Amino acid sequence: MFRLEARPEPSRLMSVLSPVFAVAITLLVGVALFSILGKDPLDGLFVFFVEPVKTAYGLSELAVKATPLVLIALGLAVCFRSNIWNIGAEGQFILGAIFGGGVAIHATETSNKLVVVLILLAGMLGGMVWAGVVAVLRDRFHTSEILVSLMLVYVADMLLSYLVYGPWKDPNGYNFPQSITFASTTQIPKLIAGYRTDIGVLVALALVGVFWVFVFRTYAGFQLQVGGLAPAAARYAGFSARRAMWTALLVSGGMAGLAGALEVAGPLGQLTPYVPAGYGFAAIIVAFVGRLHPVGIVLSATLMSMFYIGGELAQSRLGLPKSVTGVFQGLLLFALLACDTLVTYRVRFTRTRAARAGAPLVGAEAVKSEGGTG
Repeated sequence: MFRLEARPEPSRLMSVLSPVFAVAITLLVGVALFSILGKDPLDGLFVFFVEPVKTAYGLSELAVKATPLVLIALGLAVCFRSNIWNIGAEGQFILGAIFGGGVAIHATETSNKLVVVLILLAGMLGGMVWAGVVAVLRDRFHTSEILVSLMLVYVADMLLSYLVYGPWKDPNGYNFPQSITFASTTQIPKLIAGYRTDIGVLVALALVGVFWVFVFRTYAGFQLQVGGLAPAAARYAGFSARRAMWTALLVSGGMAGLAGALEVAGPLGQLTPYVPAGYGFAAIIVAFVGRLHPVGIVLSATLMSMFYIGGELAQSRLGLPKSVTGVFQGLLLFALLACDTLVTYRVRFTRTRAARAGAPLVGAEAVKSEGGTG
């Protein structure tokens, strides 16, 4: 048998290298998976990790996928550092898309270009409203933010379906469940002509810097981190756990909502039932692989975007199911958990009492055995 024994002081270097080892393990398991499926492992790895960065178009699509992941993961990192477990960023992403899309639907070709700013602000408001529901229920009724935020994802999904199948359905859309195509004035400005990448990439990179300053260089960020690492110490120092909880959830919801608004006013250009793309759940992996650090989140979001694009290419070129993307995401998460466990704990192998039954009992064990048989 074996047991886990806490290391006296986990190595900082090993803690940083743990995500690297997790990626390496994911690649090795991926090679085995391609072989089992009868595909050339080199072709599979090429599709996932070389094809997305081989051309300018591939890099553009990589940026399109990475932008919402970076934005959502930044907000989640603030939550997780505060020991607030917001698992429902997907629902906040959907509400951001609904609020932003609601503004875009009512805009026309003659609307001022500043309507884009209103769309993004509305998206942030939608995400904050949905995260605020979680905050109210935890604050007033001490509910679990894990369960509440997760269940609200399904409520948000149903609300989106109701709108695109009902009041917001395009009357000229041949009965398809979708809103009208948004006016050109509502479109997020493109970064490079001819590619789908828009200024959302610049917004995400700017917010990476903002969050780095907030978390590591401000008193408010220090309060959040202390509250997450040592709640008792935070209370002794007079830090408000209630304020930290509200701040973390509203910031996280606002970032997810911003990502949703950028998605519908950018690459999608309308509301459909397919707005939920799993970014909110994938961003949880992104945040932890990035070590809850803004710069690490950018790197891990790029890797996760490769999984998204690679999964689409593997489906069309190698005949693999689309679910292979989720397989790689799950592999990465479990590999990271395993590596983190081995960094924090050491494995001790021990012999059970049954295995030692043949050996003579001595000392305290002999006394205990004699007492038990007497």
